[in-house]
Amino acid sequence: MRIAISSDHGGNNLRREIIRLLVEMEVEFVDLGPDTDESVDYPDYAAPVANGVASGNFDRGILICGTGIGMSIAANKVKGIRCALVHDVFSAKATRQHNDSNMLAMGERVIGFGHAREIVATWIKTPFEGGRHECRIEKLMELED
Repeated sequence: MRIAISSDHGGNNLRREIIRLLVEMEVEFVDLGPDTDESVDYPDYAAPVANGVASGNFDRGILICGTGIGMSIAANKVKGIRCALVHDVFSAKATRQHNDSNMLAMGERVIGFGHAREIVATWIKTPFEGGRHECRIEKLMELED
């Protein structure tokens, strides 16, 4: 699995913590920044991750901003993206099992580092259940057309 990760200035600290987790889990990843703690515009950092996942260059993407809201909205503008805004472990598991989410958004100002690590680890490890959920994913994708 190859993951792209990015944040805006409001998510830099949590992004760095999640990168440490990815290293510990031995997950291949690409950090798409930013390289500054100065204010940046979240769509500029969400788009490369979402486009990379949609094109197949990455299997999944992780986005972090202050709340996770702006990043998730930006990512979901890209065709083929199912970005879930998640701040609890149950939802991280459910969004993989039922929604086959290919991107995860979180908010640094909303959750602590330890909890965020649990969320990401759960999201990475949980497979899509398929079955009755497959036709629902197909219907979601039809909405893009």
